[in-house]
Amino acid sequence: MSRRTRKAEAFSLSFLDCICCGFGAIILLFIVSMGVQATEIVKLQRVLENTVMQKQLMLADYQIRKDELDVHLDLQKTKRKKKEAERNTLEALIAKLRQQISDKEKAKELFITDLESIKEELAAFQTEPEIEQKVIKPMPIGVPVESNYIAFVIDTSGSMRESSTNRINPHVVRKFEEVVLSYPEVKGIQLLDASGHFIMGSRMGGKWLQDSPEMREAMVRQVLLYPYESESNPVPGIRRAIRTLYDPNVEEFHFGVYVFGDEFTGKPEPVLQEIRKLNKDKDGNRIARINAIGFPNVIHNGAMILQNSGVKFAKLMHDLTYEHGGAFIGMNRDNLDHIDRNESDRYPLPPPPPPSRGGGVIIRFP
Repeated sequence: MSRRTRKAEAFSLSFLDCICCGFGAIILLFIVSMGVQATEIVKLQRVLENTVMQKQLMLADYQIRKDELDVHLDLQKTKRKKKEAERNTLEALIAKLRQQISDKEKAKELFITDLESIKEELAAFQTEPEIEQKVIKPMPIGVPVESNYIAFVIDTSGSMRESSTNRINPHVVRKFEEVVLSYPEVKGIQLLDASGHFIMGSRMGGKWLQDSPEMREAMVRQVLLYPYESESNPVPGIRRAIRTLYDPNVEEFHFGVYVFGDEFTGKPEPVLQEIRKLNKDKDGNRIARINAIGFPNVIHNGAMILQNSGVKFAKLMHDLTYEHGGAFIGMNRDNLDHIDRNESDRYPLPPPPPPSRGGGVIIRFP
């Protein structure tokens, strides 16, 4: 009867003990696992710290090596720049020395050439000049007269003047007068100084002047009175005469240029080349015949002498007139000695008028 009346219990003491033991085991396992993980984390942290430290040491070592290499590179760059500067200095010095050697050699060659040229010029100056073209009418000094348009280029520099009066030397005026007054009648006439300024007719733009006996006498007087000193070089006057006075539209245009001078100080070859090109028309024919008359005007110890500049003038005019169909007449000192120094008294002229803006003075005579 007692078994039937006994009640069954849902949870016994043994079950609760098992449950508590299970929970305790789980907690214990959790605690144990947490300790193991913390140990692993600490170990891993230490490994990482050691790795970072090693990498930092390697980085520091690399930085030191980099700084050493940068210093070495800067030193090499400095040395290279210094070597390049020394090299440039040496190259500049070598180039300068080569240029000096070249200049010395050229100067030596020019000096030898000038010596040979002076010898040839002196020999040629002592011989009679050859007149290439036919002379229509005898002239006082043997210049050709085949042109119907003539331009005179006269050197009015200091060497062509008297020191006392500053007028053109009387023997120069006399020879100019002989040529101008003896030339046959032409269609046009002009007068320039060696610098290329028109002595007469400058306000007309450098056009041809009408030829007449009065015009020629006025030219002679104008040369005597001309107050402007030109260059001691006739090349600008020759250049201006050909460029300005040549007219390709005029039929039967026979152009003659007559140069009166005494000195030339430049190089002859560039002048010859320039006039060679300038004195040709579009068909390659010669535009103007160039003639020249040279004077030994340099005075030394009371006597006329021919200096190096005079020899250069003679050589240039000799070659220039030969190439351009003219003649060069070198006046002999003995032929000029008989001319009276007071010959300017033949022209009772007033003092020269003040300079005009046109570069020349036009004087009208009754």
